[in-house]
Amino acid sequence: MTDRTAPTRTPAFEKRLKQRYASERRFKALGLGAIVFSVLVLLFLLANMTFNGIGGFQRAELEVPIDFTQMGISGDPAQTDEGAAIQNLGAQGLQAVVEFSAEEALGEEAAAQLDPNAWREVAQAIVAEPGILRGTATFELPASSDLAAGYAGEGSPEMRQLAAQLTESGVLAKNFDPGFLLRADATNPQQVGIWGALKGSILTMLVTLALAFPIGVLAALYLEEYAPRNRWTDVIEVSINNLAAVPSIIFGLLGLAVFLWIFPNLRSAPLIGGMTLALMTMPVIVIAGRNAIKAVPPSIRDGALAIGASPVQVVFHHVLPLALPGILTGTIIGMARALGETAPLLMIGMRAFIATPPDGFTSPATVLPVQIFLWSDEINRGFVERTSAAIIVLLLFLLLMNGLAIYLRNKFEKSW
Repeated sequence: MTDRTAPTRTPAFEKRLKQRYASERRFKALGLGAIVFSVLVLLFLLANMTFNGIGGFQRAELEVPIDFTQMGISGDPAQTDEGAAIQNLGAQGLQAVVEFSAEEALGEEAAAQLDPNAWREVAQAIVAEPGILRGTATFELPASSDLAAGYAGEGSPEMRQLAAQLTESGVLAKNFDPGFLLRADATNPQQVGIWGALKGSILTMLVTLALAFPIGVLAALYLEEYAPRNRWTDVIEVSINNLAAVPSIIFGLLGLAVFLWIFPNLRSAPLIGGMTLALMTMPVIVIAGRNAIKAVPPSIRDGALAIGASPVQVVFHHVLPLALPGILTGTIIGMARALGETAPLLMIGMRAFIATPPDGFTSPATVLPVQIFLWSDEINRGFVERTSAAIIVLLLFLLLMNGLAIYLRNKFEKSW
């Protein structure tokens, strides 16, 4: 019998073993450090946006009491159209009433710093509650951008002094502005809102999803399940992979050259924006869809065919439901990229000043990233906080959209 002895652990072997263990520890430390660094950067970004954006949801307001019993203003209870009702109140001199009441309560100098469109908010309150015309009501009305800057410690010394006096007397304060979530764009940072851009983003994303998702999924199914393996299929696959890496502004140029040539009257419409972003999103969905379809075990197909299912039934009743979670993951990535794009939308004219929210898919509109870009370029410092607040709204919209997609992915996810 051969004498077998235990292998000897030489010093060279021990040295190599220690080096290997040390290398593994360094690799783990580097990986953990990368994760911690990424989390810290994300937390810093969120904290910075939150700190700067909280003020964007507020605005400087003046407290103005108005005695309507002495002003001769009357509302029409039968008037159901808000716009017509506000126009009727304006014709009765409501703006002059608000200016007179502000002078009586605040003084001429402070009343001159009331926003010129403040009377419209009084009119909206009257339309919502006509009973206030029978008595005295106190309104929190927006101050001018100069007085708001003075309240923030900026602007001229005169405005800072006036803002300090009004703040000390309790008639000037910075309050939460719910209208920021309900209004559209404006030239005055005290009157701007995010609803116009948010609605434009929603309409644009709906068009993008309605076009990119079904076409991308069907293309992935055809390439993976039906397409013959030949030179033309290879060309198509390479083209799709290249399209996924094309800069977004190229798709904007394509939308400008094709879609606006076909629909010249729909410049800056969500329909054109959605079609342009669908071109950019579709390759991502196709690639993710093909990978998800490949991941479905062949036994699923064989089993379905064995019990008599047709090839179409195999694809749509068995393969597609099992691949849907992976397809939704690719859709999340593509839609998130599309939501944050500005370059292709700027090319098709979605940077126009839109003072009213869009009525539909063919109305002029803008989107949140473009609105943020335009506000960040404003000279007025009052737009800085509004820009940060708009970024917070964009992030929340993105989280909501991704959360819905993740919920659907988990709902359809199956294990085998």
